[in-house]
Amino acid sequence: MRTWRRAVVTLLAGLIWPAAALAQVQPDPAGFSNWAVGIVAADWRDSEGGTIEAFENAKTALTKGFESVGFRAENITSLSLRPNQTNGWALASEVAFASIASKAAAASSGCLLYFTSHGSPEGIVLGREGVLGPGRMNSLVTEWCGERPTVVVVSACYSGVFVPALAGPNRLVMTAARPDRSSFGCEADFEYTVFDGCVLQSLPEADDFVDLSSRTRRCVAGLERRLRLTPSEPQSFVGADVEDLFIFQNFSRPPPE
Repeated sequence: MRTWRRAVVTLLAGLIWPAAALAQVQPDPAGFSNWAVGIVAADWRDSEGGTIEAFENAKTALTKGFESVGFRAENITSLSLRPNQTNGWALASEVAFASIASKAAAASSGCLLYFTSHGSPEGIVLGREGVLGPGRMNSLVTEWCGERPTVVVVSACYSGVFVPALAGPNRLVMTAARPDRSSFGCEADFEYTVFDGCVLQSLPEADDFVDLSSRTRRCVAGLERRLRLTPSEPQSFVGADVEDLFIFQNFSRPPPE
């Protein structure tokens, strides 16, 4: 399926674009191996303050999932703001963000940033430290990644509020919901939130990030219909400078045994 899809895209590109333009969108031979990855589980509580595992589970599974499609383990920082069960201390967001900055400085081809948490129209919950708003997140992403190709995923209620601030020509943005809608699955009986679970379900079959975004939206819509939930309507944005890149830059997987 991936070979057929790539062949069609390449054929159409050759018919429409000059050869020089086509050369600019060829995939990096190194794939995503020199991309920095930051995955942050930014909360651990339900609406009553009880402990839930959905964000932690997603952090762990997403780390393995992105490794399986070509991101190198040494370039991934997987972080939790949940207090340590032994001493009650929590990782400070400044420390977490410094770790992401360090990975971004070392792996300089691109950035993948994934935040999973609760959300509100003002932003996402950042552990015990309050709310991380769209403007501040955009400043952090710019500081870490600059103009390199960047994917930002915000998995939270109302996370569509981040799209206008994060949208840029070098970025692909995925969010779990519209600016005025909740997302679902932040309860004790969910292994993952609905959106995170759909990303994980879609990743093994997705060709690339554009395909992953499309598959995830369809998965969320189907699951919400079955559960009779108000559609969360995940949002996506793809910048003009990276749209072709993210179509041509396929995920890489080990050949079947």
